[in-house]
Parts: sequence; C-alpha cells; structure tokens
Amino acid sequence: MILYWAALIVLQLSLEAFALVQEEDAAAAEEDFWSSLYYTCFISLWQNRVYIYSVGGVCVGVWMLLRMILTKKKEISKIGSATSSVSHVKENGHTLQKEQEIHVSGVKIFFGSQTGTAKGFANDLAKDVETLGLPAEVNDLKGYDPDDSLPDETTSRAVCVFILATYTDGQPTENAEWFCKWLQEASNDFRYGKSYLKGLRYAVFGLGNSVYIGHYNTVSKNVDKWLWMLSGSRIMTRGQGDCNVVKSKSGSVEGDFKAWKSTFLSRLQALVRGEKQACSGDCKKGKCKNKKHQHSEENKQNAGTQEEHSSEEIFETSSEEDSSHEEEASRGSVIDVEDLGNVMNHMKKAKKKNETEVKLSKQGPVKSEDAEAREMITPALRDALTKQGYRLIGSHSGVKLCRWTKSMLRGRGGCYKHTFYGIESHRCMETTPSLACANKCVFCWRHHTNPVGTEWRWKMDQPEKILQEAIENHQNMIKQFRGVPGVKADRYEEGMAVKHCALSLVGEPIMYPEINRFLRLLHHHKISSFLVTNAQFPEEIGTLEPVTQLYVSVDASTKDSLKKIDRPLFKDFWQRFLDSLKALGDKQQRTVYRLTLVKAWNVDELRAYSELVTLGRPDFIEVKGVTYCGESSASSLTMANVPWHEEVIHFVQQLADQLPDYEIASEHEHSNCLLIAHKKFKVDGEWRTWIDYERFQELMKEYEESEGARVFSAADYMARTPQWALFGAKGRGFDPADTRFHRKNKSKDISGC
Repeated sequence: MILYWAALIVLQLSLEAFALVQEEDAAAAEEDFWSSLYYTCFISLWQNRVYIYSVGGVCVGVWMLLRMILTKKKEISKIGSATSSVSHVKENGHTLQKEQEIHVSGVKIFFGSQTGTAKGFANDLAKDVETLGLPAEVNDLKGYDPDDSLPDETTSRAVCVFILATYTDGQPTENAEWFCKWLQEASNDFRYGKSYLKGLRYAVFGLGNSVYIGHYNTVSKNVDKWLWMLSGSRIMTRGQGDCNVVKSKSGSVEGDFKAWKSTFLSRLQALVRGEKQACSGDCKKGKCKNKKHQHSEENKQNAGTQEEHSSEEIFETSSEEDSSHEEEASRGSVIDVEDLGNVMNHMKKAKKKNETEVKLSKQGPVKSEDAEAREMITPALRDALTKQGYRLIGSHSGVKLCRWTKSMLRGRGGCYKHTFYGIESHRCMETTPSLACANKCVFCWRHHTNPVGTEWRWKMDQPEKILQEAIENHQNMIKQFRGVPGVKADRYEEGMAVKHCALSLVGEPIMYPEINRFLRLLHHHKISSFLVTNAQFPEEIGTLEPVTQLYVSVDASTKDSLKKIDRPLFKDFWQRFLDSLKALGDKQQRTVYRLTLVKAWNVDELRAYSELVTLGRPDFIEVKGVTYCGESSASSLTMANVPWHEEVIHFVQQLADQLPDYEIASEHEHSNCLLIAHKKFKVDGEWRTWIDYERFQELMKEYEESEGARVFSAADYMARTPQWALFGAKGRGFDPADTRFHRKNKSKDISGC
C-alpha cells in the first residue's frame, strides 16, 4: 500500500514538471504533430488524476482484502487438520505425548525378613506388579548398598517398596540392620542435606505384633520417617501387618498385607496413567487448606490398612502434591497459623480419645459389635503347624505324637519322664489347650510358628470338646502303627488307652481360661496331668487346682539373660518370673524347676540359680541341655550352644553342692538330662521320685468330693525309684526291659516334650 502511494506521488510530480516545460515550448510544440499528441495525452491524465487515484486505491484495497481472506482460510484449514489428528490419536487411547512420557518405569521391592514372611510378601507383590505389565525387582536389603544405589532411585522413575519386619526389642532384622543404620544416620547428617532423596517415590509396609507394646512395627515407622526427612515422597500411607490376630484389622498379618497390596496396586495404576492424588480443589498459593477432606480421601483409599498415629506422624501425607509442603516443614519454615491450629486440635482429640480408652480399659473389657473375638489359628498358621505333624483341635488347641511314644511302642526305650517319674511313654498324650505363648525363646523347637500373646483375646472352645478330640486324634495316630514292624502288640493295645497327659506341647497351657475345668476332666478320665508354664502368669499359678506335677521353666537366673534367652513379651517379665516362683513354692503337690542349659549363655550362673531355688523351693530340678532343632532364621542358636552330657553333669554337680537340701537322684543320658531331688523324697536311703498314679487319682477324687477341704501333698503319692533309673546306674537311665537302638544316620527328630 505504501509503494502504491509513493508511485502516485512520483507520477504527479513528473506530470507537473512536464507541464511547465510544455508551456515554455508551446509554440514549438504546436509545430510538431507528435509533440502535440503527447502533450494532449498527458494533459488529459493530469486533468483526470483524481479519478485515476481513486480507482487505483479501490483496486489495492480489494487485493489486500482477498489476500487476508485467503490467509485466514489457510490457518483454519491447518487448525482443522491438527484437531482431526489429535482426535484420531485419542480414539486409539493415548496421545503422542503420553506415548513418549513414562511415569513409572517399574517397581523395586526391598525386604527385611527374619523368618521369611516379609520375603514371601515381597515375591507375591512382585508377581502381582508384573501382571500389570510393569517390571518388578525383589532385593534383599542384606546385599543392598544404600549409599551407592538409593540416590539413583530419585531419577529412575521407579517406585520403591519397603517390606520390613520388626524383630526383638523393636530392632530391624539381621539383613536390614545396615540399611536402617545408614538411613538413620543420613537423615540426621547435614552433609547429606534434607533434599538428598528428593524425587524418590516410595511405599512402606511393616510386619509386627501389637502384643509387643512399645515396639510394634517400629522399624517400618522409622524407615518411613527417615525417608520422608530426606524429602522422599510417599505414594500412599504406610501399611502395618499385625501378627496378633485379635487386633489385626484383617484377621492375620497375611490379610493385612493383602488389603494393603490391593490399595498399592490401585495407586500404582494411577501413577502409571500420570494421575496424582485427588484434592478438594480448595487450595491457595499451592497449599491445600482442606485438610479434613484430604485425610478423609486418604482413609477411603487406604481402607483395610492399619495406621497408628503418633505425635511425630501428624504431618504425614500420602499425596505427591504435599511434597513441597513437606520440604518447607523439614527446613524449619513457618507453619501457617490455620494449619497449626488444625494440628493442635488433632493432638487434643487424640489425647482425649486415649484418655477415654484408658478409663474404659480400667473399667473392664470394652464390648463392641465390631470387636468380635477371632480364632487363634489363622489359615497360614494352620498350614504351617499341620506340616509339622500337629493335629489341630478347634481354634486354639493341638495334639502331636511324641517321638518317645513311638520309641516305646517299639520297645526301644522311653523318655526321661519314664526314668524320673515312671511315666509309660507309649501311653502319654502330648497336647495343649493353648498354642499361644508369652515368650519367643531362642531354643523354641517350633521355630515360633505358634502365636504369641499376653492375655486371652481369642475365641474359646470348651474343655470337653478339646479333651475328646485330643484323645481321638491321639488314638488315630497310634492306629497308624498297627502292623508296623517292631511295634509290640501288647504296647500297641496299651497305647490306645491314654494314661498320662503332658501339657507341654507348645505354647502356654495356663493361659487357657478354663484350664482348671480341663484338668478336672483329665482326672475324671484317670489321666495324670503334667503341666508346664513359662513363669509369666503368677496369678494363674496361684489359682491353679492340683495337678500331678507342675513345672516352671527356669531358663535363666538373671534378668538380662532371661530377656536374651526367653525374649518375653511382658515389660515386667522379671517381676512376673519371680512372683511365679514364689507362687510355685505355695503349692502342696509335686513341683519342678525345669532348667534348659544353653552353652555360652546361662551355664555360668550357678550362684544365681541357687538363689532362685530357695525362692520357689521346688521338689525337683530338671537340668537339660538345650536341644538343637535345626537352623532357623528366628533364632541364632547353633550346635555350639548345645552342651555335652558330661558338661551337664558337671554343672549339676556344682549346683547340687550349693543346695544342701538337694541331691542328684536320676539321669537320662539319651535326653541329656539329670534330676536333682529334694532329700524328703529319699526315704530310708531309697529315692522315691516315681509316682503312684493310682493313689494320686484316689486323692484327687477325695479332694473334689470334699470341695477342696481334703488337701494332700507330694509325699502322699510318691513311689520307689528302680535301681536302673538312679544316677550312676550302668544303663545311665535306660530301662533294661527295652532294647537300645542306635541309628546309623542320626537325623534329628525334634518332636517330644
């Protein structure tokens, strides 16, 4: 347009100059025809210049208008083609951008396991992740170097999952010790910086037992906290598996993990799609103000997982949007007043709730429709015990055939109870009305497959049912020996009639609320009772009705060694232990201290043991070398901790020298066991450690008929001990009526009492 007007100006000036020249030479121009014609044309153009300018301007305007229209059409055409291509890509389910961007590259699963449960959970989770089309990698923390490898996860786009068990005294498992130590130090070391793990996305699931008050799932809590302190981003709230079936939200630790895993997989799928945690939308300056809504959404999303809130966890969040807020908090920035008010209100409500729960607990157990008692035996526990040869009864009892029962059926000798007290091993039923225990002893021959607890919180079967099914299951196991080579016919027939019951199979029988009724039923069936307790329930020992023989396990003589060996659940375990021994001293029937010697652990505590003997005044002291039950991740016990029989004899002789009222009475070399007896059982120079079982049943009948008025003592039903059973006898405790059998391949058989 500018060029057009410039050309018109130049043309006008040219015409004006030409007109001046022509006026001067008009005369000469008239003479020339061609000059006249030229002059006439230019004069005509000059006189009509306004019209020419107007026409030219209109033409240029029309041209420019057409040009603009054509350009607009091209742009619209391009936008339309782009829109159609985008819609075409959407119809195929993803955009080109999303094809190129990967939100989750895979899942790395790390486990800290002692007994193998956490490892199994890790492998199960890996399989489920792979079904979603994502690669999954399982890592044992024992071989993982966090200093070199963990920072790489901040940029790998992988999601890290930590499945961690809590071991003794709230400590990490052996394979997770270094990882936890490094993480704790890094989170508190300024040289690493608070944003050292920024970009790491993680989830934590812990395995613990809520009966360990003060140590429940502490490892998973700490790891979750330390990762957060280093600016790691949680993708979901920490999950907690509870081995205590009473308080477990899903009935077992397996159920808790299954519920958490379902939530995790849903959250993982959302991350793969590029989605983020849903928010209420009521946000200001990047901070979510609607905290209540956010927490309610988290609770809905994480239904089925267990979260125990504490003051250090009030600021927990599972959304990626809050990572910036967490970084500010970790750097010590000022907290918004409104947020601080919400936090204080949360703490007041939590405190008030705890105070209410404490008041209710003092008044008695709280009955709730949701607090229905659960079975002690979970499906996983049932499978594990069944594989070990248990015959499970109801929801909390079991029976198993002792190896000495099998041995005596063949005429190959009985157990040490046969030598010490005259039990007929082939007629002895080993059972328990409670598989649960209050200790996790390092020498437990069940490898801690049984549940633990400090009180009865499970469903309860009636004693009549337990005894009936116990006898039936025991007889069915005896029937399996019909026709087996070497089994004596007379002993097989005798074995079908149960005469003795050893309540020492596993667990803590005295925990069973109806233990007295169960004992009375045994006596009504003319079955003697040998009950073993772990010295953690003094009140129950005090109220226990008469039994044929009452045992208390004395596995150590000092507080530190007892904690190390028995690993008790009670915090006041030592006082309970002492009170149990005192309660034993008040019993009038036969009482026994049962000492298990663990080499390099408790064999040097002679003086302390002698002091405990004066406290409980037992009738007998059984001293037995610990039995090695094979390698177990639940115990550090090895064959080096098993004393030789001569070492046990040496210990017993030293102990007896410090006990003026006791002497060594009997020995059973095969069981690596000796018996120290009170001198009152040595009558006229003869030991009377055996039991007159018929006389005991008569005394019990008189006791019950008199409603407890006619009491009796251990001296009323003792019997003479045969010469072959005495200490120093040639057979060293082996019954000459049987034939000693030596295995060529001495494979361990850990069954037996």
